[in-house]
Amino acid sequence: MPKTTLAVRADEEPWTPAEAKAVREELVGDLARLRTELDHSARDLQDILAGGVDGAGNDQADVGSNSLERDAELSLAANQRELLLQTEKALARLDDGTYGVCEQCGEPIGKLRLMAFPRATLCMDCKRREERR
Repeated sequence: MPKTTLAVRADEEPWTPAEAKAVREELVGDLARLRTELDHSARDLQDILAGGVDGAGNDQADVGSNSLERDAELSLAANQRELLLQTEKALARLDDGTYGVCEQCGEPIGKLRLMAFPRATLCMDCKRREERR
């Protein structure tokens, strides 16, 4: 059963039920959208790979174009998979009551940060430290 009170910083107002519901609905919507996009990407990638990768009968420009298209599709699919995993993790954190708590320091992440990026797992201080590395 989902925890009803979410972590907030001392200078923030508590989450209202409507705000918490809106975050959950956004994440659930993102999950469905990402799954659909991943299915499309998988089909597109299959089509690209079905065309062959050896370049037989194609000129150099065609081979290069096909390689570029394949690499772009692989990159897109990897990004979509990562977002899907982050979204699933955020929903699990909502369910187990750890949503809004920084995974590194254990302090609240910040309501405004989570409203802007609901998949956030680190507070701003910990995120800055991570990015400096």
